[in-house]
Formats: sequence, structure tokens, C-alpha cells
Amino acid sequence: MKKYTKIGLSALCGSLASISAVNAGTLDVTGSAAATWTSLGGQVTGNPIGMTTGITFTGSGELDNGNTFNVTITHAAQDAYSTAGITLNTNNSGTFKLSSAEGSGGIGGYDDNMPTAWEEVWGTGITTNANFQKGVGSSTNINWTSPKIVGTKLHIAYAPANDGGTPANKGVSGNLSNSFGNGWDVVLDAGTENGEVNLFLGASVTEQKDNTQANLKDKGGDHEEGVVGLKFKLGPVAIGGQVSAERIRTQTAGANNYYANSSYGVAFNVNDNLSISYARARHLATKNKKRSYLEANGTNYGRGVNEPLNEYTPKSWMRGNSLQAAYTVGGVALKYAQTEYDNTAYGFDTKTARESRIVQVSLAF
Repeated sequence: MKKYTKIGLSALCGSLASISAVNAGTLDVTGSAAATWTSLGGQVTGNPIGMTTGITFTGSGELDNGNTFNVTITHAAQDAYSTAGITLNTNNSGTFKLSSAEGSGGIGGYDDNMPTAWEEVWGTGITTNANFQKGVGSSTNINWTSPKIVGTKLHIAYAPANDGGTPANKGVSGNLSNSFGNGWDVVLDAGTENGEVNLFLGASVTEQKDNTQANLKDKGGDHEEGVVGLKFKLGPVAIGGQVSAERIRTQTAGANNYYANSSYGVAFNVNDNLSISYARARHLATKNKKRSYLEANGTNYGRGVNEPLNEYTPKSWMRGNSLQAAYTVGGVALKYAQTEYDNTAYGFDTKTARESRIVQVSLAF
């Protein structure tokens, strides 16, 4: 005798569909679409009309002991399925998650958390070489979030090989990088229960092994990243600032060895539908000044075999600011951003300027 499982289909507010099976949880589908008109100053624009679509599948269920689980799969920007995560929500021990989402887990979700009406300064149509601290978030990782206590929670994330790999089922990342080993992220996210104050600080350390392919015997230490930020909400006004840094420890001549970012933003909710903001970001990079102490041909320029290169050029920089507005009615939003960026190539005071103006109409289902 065959046994059949009942499947029901019903419309949900804010979702395309909900599929439910007896004793098998639910699967919700949400979608979005957006069209933009972009104007770029000082660059060839060509066709200014852009479009993107997105679909997110969220499955959820409950175990016999009351613990819940959910699976999220995202199809974004007219691309293949781009992110996925499996989460176990326990009653008393916090949340455990297996994530292959870009920037998910650890400090990856804190690269720029400043208040804006729409997007980060660097996400408004201008191509930059800004480097942001991702920790283990660019690799498939296992992360844990503690239960929230008086507005405070702790994030810990781990990747066995923080090489940027997101292996498929039964797969491995292979030799994506012969330098990066285990990676650990720790983030403390503290604040008041009502969200009026939020302080976050985090650090990431990734083991770096000998880079024998480049004939460099010692990287001089681990790959290190850190971030700290503070935000306030005062009625309809939100204000905040943050800084982050990264130490790569590369031994390649002329390569960037340190990165640093700082940003701040102010957002004002005029009413339930309209918000405006101003944000500013600055990015610094420091390059190795001299050639590596051990050249690719094995020449040693008077340094010890394990002595790291620690002489650097003056800092190169880029900076940008963005004025934004967003007006939302139901599932439809009209957004605008006017952005300026200087020195997007991390040059030495070349003052290369870029400007963009973007109008977007977005739909959420």
C-alpha cells in the first residue's frame, strides 16, 4: 500500500507562496525586482538602465523538543543560487548555523553597518578597489550566536580552511590557496534592549602557512582583521561611526600589506514612508616599500631567512560620500543616491574623481 503526503499551497502576505507538508515544516518563497537609472560623471555610461531580480526560499520546521530549524537559499542578481544557510535554533544554547553566504558569520556582517537610507557609500554604482574585512565569511563556515542577554550577544565563527571556498555537497575546496589555514572570528554585539545604543567589536585570525610556491619561507604571522563601531538612535535620528583594519603580511614588493576603513552616517526618518541620510567613508592602504627579502630567484638581500619585510611606503587612500533618500509605500520603494568618490585606484594623491546618481524603483513580493 502506497502512502501519500498531503501538500498544500496557500498565498502569504509578503511572499509568493507557502508550501506545507504534514510533519515536514514549511517552505516560504519571497521575491524582489528592481530597475535603476544610473548616471556616471567622468565615465562612459552607455545604457543607463539596469535591472535585477531575486528569489529567496526559506524552509522551517520544529523538532520534538521544541527546537526549530530553517534553511535559506537565495537566488540574487540574475545569478545562480548565490547563498545558502542551515540554521538550528535551540531553546537555551543559542543558534548554530552552517553558512556559505558571502560575508555571513563572524565579522563579515559588520563591514559597514552605518545608518543609511539605502546603500553603503561604496555600493552606489562607482567601482572602487576598497578592501573590506570579511573574516571567515567568504568561506563556508560554522558559526554560533549566543542567546541575547540584556541586548548583548556573542558571535563565534570557524572555517577549517579560510580560502574563500564554498564546496558543494561531497566536495572539497582543494588547493584554492596554499597559504590560508584555520580561521576564527569572534564578535561581541552589545546594546540596549530597545536598540537605542549598539556597540560592536570583533576580531578575526587566519593561520598563514609557508607560501612555497612563491619561494617565500615565512609570511611573518597570521592574517589579522578587526572592527569596532558604535550607533545611536535618538527618536527619528540614527547616527554611528566605525573603523576596521586588516593586516595581510604579504612579502611581495609593492603589494598592499595593511588596509583600514572608517565610515560614519546620519539617517533621519522624516515619517513612516520617507527617510534621508548622509554617509562618508575613507579607505587606506599601505604598500611594501622594498622588494621581498627573498626574491623569486632565491636571492637574499642581507636579511635572515625568516626575517619578515617590515618597511612600508606612505599610505595611499580613497574616500567617498553619499546623499540618499528612500520613499516606501507598501511593497514599492523609490530610492535615490548621489555619490562622489576620490582616488578609487588607491593611488598616491592622484585625486581621481568619480560621481554617480542613481534612481531605483524596487518591488518586494
